[in-house]
Amino acid sequence: MEDPSTPIELDRTDRAILRALQRDGRLGNAELAERVNTSPATCHRRTRRLMEAGLIEGVHARIAPRAVDRVTLVIVGVVLDRSTPESFAEFEEAAAQLPFLLDCHLVAGEFDYFLKIRVRDVADFKRLHGTRLIALPGVRQTRTFFVMKEVIDSAPLDF
Repeated sequence: MEDPSTPIELDRTDRAILRALQRDGRLGNAELAERVNTSPATCHRRTRRLMEAGLIEGVHARIAPRAVDRVTLVIVGVVLDRSTPESFAEFEEAAAQLPFLLDCHLVAGEFDYFLKIRVRDVADFKRLHGTRLIALPGVRQTRTFFVMKEVIDSAPLDF
């Protein structure tokens, strides 16, 4: 595995591979090679190199939230009672254990963290908030934002 702190030089073919896989991670090597106009052997070698260098972090299926009864999207702003490395680490370790948490971002500004959560409905969120979220270590305050419409979600990176 290449050292991830040493960035690899990306040429046009590498970028084409990354863009194609970002649009459709299910592409087989032969189809991917055809789309990026290279041989299957070259495409496989380059894709493996991109994975080993950490440029491709994983390939995942996007599950339709409605299909698994998780239609309500909630963003929660969290303010901690202290701003110390220890309090951040303690919060992050506990947040990582929450199975319903989709994203957790340390941010600058009015909040310390933004959490992205999918739940069945408002009652489901109310239960999680009252039993799990406010019980996270160091939480002083939360502010909840119910998403009314998802305009753009998980857009591909533009590079």
